[in-house]
Amino acid sequence: MSAAALRPVAGLTRQRLRWLLQALLAHHGPQHWWPADTGFEVLVGAVLTQNTAWRNVEQALSRLREAGLLDPVALVEAEPETVAEAIRPTGYFNVKARRLRNLCLAYLQEGCLEGMQLQGTEALRERLLAVTGIGRETVDDILLYALDRPVFVVDAYTRRLFQRLGWIGGQEGYEQLRAAVEAALGPDTEAFNELHAQVVALGKDTCRPTPRCEACPLSGACAYAGGDPAAAAPAPAPGS
Repeated sequence: MSAAALRPVAGLTRQRLRWLLQALLAHHGPQHWWPADTGFEVLVGAVLTQNTAWRNVEQALSRLREAGLLDPVALVEAEPETVAEAIRPTGYFNVKARRLRNLCLAYLQEGCLEGMQLQGTEALRERLLAVTGIGRETVDDILLYALDRPVFVVDAYTRRLFQRLGWIGGQEGYEQLRAAVEAALGPDTEAFNELHAQVVALGKDTCRPTPRCEACPLSGACAYAGGDPAAAAPAPAPGS
């Protein structure tokens, strides 16, 4: 990990993050994430959810299941066009079909979930990041939700919320934010699971690109809701 990624983020303290988790839990209730029946479904969903709403992922998972394709061997052996048609509701279906096949090959080579569980988190993370088309957010979804590893997932909702709260400047990279949250909360898989799910729920319902601050449980402590222009500025595209 680079020196920039290890640079601390002063605004992301344990006290603030624990407050955020408790406030969102009180507002939404437990989210019971990830919405999947098996660990393998988490892997598939993590690829399919890229740039689409979860309802489209659910539709694609149902189509894969009905076609007998919700299986790593079946996905590897199927014609790419067949897989692409099954996952069409998620968009970018040809690209996602290739990524899904690449990930399934790696999944089988690693010995499926059982084999992955034998590996250390950082070593496994690097191996999954080496799969063509699979990025940090997707890998960390898999580590956290399929393998119960203490890894925090950073996404666009996280970055938007942290910046609007006034906790980050917006220029921080993925790894810097991930490391900062993990350092603040310690290796707490349950907290990472629930916090990410809660932030997604808030981002979808309230803290949207055009926010509904009047309905937000955090508005009293939010820099954006208080009129801070720095918190209102859109975050630049992050580096890694």
